[in-house]
Amino acid sequence: MNALITRGVTKRYANHTALDQISITIPERTIYGLLGPNGAGKTTLIRIINQIINRDEGEIEIFGEPLQEKHIEIIGYLPEERGLYKKMKVGEQLLYLAQLKGLSRKEALDRIKIWLDKFEIRDWWHKKVEDLSKGMAQKVQFISTVMHEPKLIILDEPFSGFDPVNAQLITEKILELKENGSTIIFSTHRMETVESLCDHIALINKSKKILEGPKKQVKAQYKSNTFVVEHRGNHFTLPMDRYELVRQVPLEEGLFSTTLKAQTGIQGNQVIRDLIDIAEVHSFQEVVPSMADIFISLVKGEGDESLKKHLQEA
Repeated sequence: MNALITRGVTKRYANHTALDQISITIPERTIYGLLGPNGAGKTTLIRIINQIINRDEGEIEIFGEPLQEKHIEIIGYLPEERGLYKKMKVGEQLLYLAQLKGLSRKEALDRIKIWLDKFEIRDWWHKKVEDLSKGMAQKVQFISTVMHEPKLIILDEPFSGFDPVNAQLITEKILELKENGSTIIFSTHRMETVESLCDHIALINKSKKILEGPKKQVKAQYKSNTFVVEHRGNHFTLPMDRYELVRQVPLEEGLFSTTLKAQTGIQGNQVIRDLIDIAEVHSFQEVVPSMADIFISLVKGEGDESLKKHLQEA
């Protein structure tokens, strides 16, 4: 089953179209990266899914049902603009928010204690939010988002304000939530996080969806059949009917790095076989685009061919 499907979702404000016919499919129990530059429409889509604002057109289906008010209880939402009550104590606030999500007082207390222990912050129970650092408050907000065990979790820039140690801790908890059955929509500008966490991605730019699919498939789509080989000696003759020499750079002690582009259809194993007949090969690697490469190229409007040329020259 798919966790969420949107079909032709559109949102307009006066003369501005914030979302233009957005259709995406989010498989259940995956981490789905919702990507795009500032102003692309990501937050508008997230707010529509959370029923904070209404769509003008389109349909939304959640776990096989049309999106309804009752589904609010199965969604956990961490907004980019954090919203804790500063004068309340941490424990009181978490208890209040958990009960808003439908938990009994006993259930809420049990789950809050579990999460405070996971983060080793049980002694924060009586601290006021206003006395917490930004990173500490972020932990509390993350707990408030997930403690009711939502089937769908929406995280908008969840690592904002965290140092590397705490970012790693949050990453571990996100992966735990996925393993326990949650589906996670992950909106971020941090492409290194997309590389490490996301299973599927969608890229929204200027209110339109311009790319969607499994991350591995998307990266494979933008490969240029370019390879980098480190070898001894710079005098070898490539079969020019199958390869194009892009560049060659001297390294040290007679070693060279050669970048070459193979004809479409030639796989890595064939490239290695051709090379070992003519050179002493020390290392071999296919050039695969990063999500940052793909994001920057498509958002700038450079297109597929520009991206492939950039990867060959990288």
